[in-house]
Amino acid sequence: MMSYIKTARKHIRRSPYQALAAVLIMTLTFFVATILAILAYASHSTLRHFETQPQIIAFLKNEATSEQVSVLQKELDTDSRVRNVRYVSKEDALEIYRKATSDKPVLSELVSPKVFPASLEFSVTDLSFAEEVIREVEQKETVNQVAYTASLGNTKNIGEVVNNLRNITNYIRIGGLVLLGFLLTSSLLILLVILGMRISSRREEIEILQLIGATPGFIRAPFIFEGIFYALSGAFVGWLAATLGILYLTPSIASFFADIEVLPLTTQGLAMLLGAILGSELLLGLILGATGSFIALRRYLKI
Repeated sequence: MMSYIKTARKHIRRSPYQALAAVLIMTLTFFVATILAILAYASHSTLRHFETQPQIIAFLKNEATSEQVSVLQKELDTDSRVRNVRYVSKEDALEIYRKATSDKPVLSELVSPKVFPASLEFSVTDLSFAEEVIREVEQKETVNQVAYTASLGNTKNIGEVVNNLRNITNYIRIGGLVLLGFLLTSSLLILLVILGMRISSRREEIEILQLIGATPGFIRAPFIFEGIFYALSGAFVGWLAATLGILYLTPSIASFFADIEVLPLTTQGLAMLLGAILGSELLLGLILGATGSFIALRRYLKI
């Protein structure tokens, strides 16, 4: 195998510009692939955030007793359409308000817990249940008003935010696959052209090898390794360039999205994500390089 690799290295050194062109187009392909993978992950994380966060808030009347609140909370807990039920007292609501206005302490000093109603926060297992659940909760005697966190209580548009995110996620996936397919096809065609030129320029050398008894496998192997080298090099360089850009922008992204974890916040989590992308791209590069090499050999090398 080492002799095949050495021969492939000689081929690359003899025509460095062709090798550079092949690596660059592969780099562009896998750079875009890495960005698309990150976008797909971020959009999915954003979607999961809105699907799992408390979506509905039932504001309770001031005269509601603790027994009435407990009964309502138990009803919601036992409802198969509802999950993550949480009681928020007046004091808790004030604390939430203070945190939200921490940059303006004067506003916090002007209010008391009596201003804020107690509430029950909960999510629905599926957004298709949301309007139905809201109508039922609104009819409860202890409930003053029901609001939807993502649409500010506008039940006519309930689920619109999540549905929009789902559409965006689907667009990213479908559009990304189409774009990636186009780039992979372009890379494969360029690889075929370059390897075809390599084979044509070494026609005499190949004929001599045949005359001295070289096996077809011995002649083909260096070209296969050469194609794989282009693809793997492009995959790694493209991934590295995209990763450096992502690492540079991660603090800004985390700050912009605040509570939404669009990317893993821990070093280990981010490393695992990027490592998984690298592994997938190296595997894809291996398949692409080997496929391109076999097609080129089948087309241009008749032995």
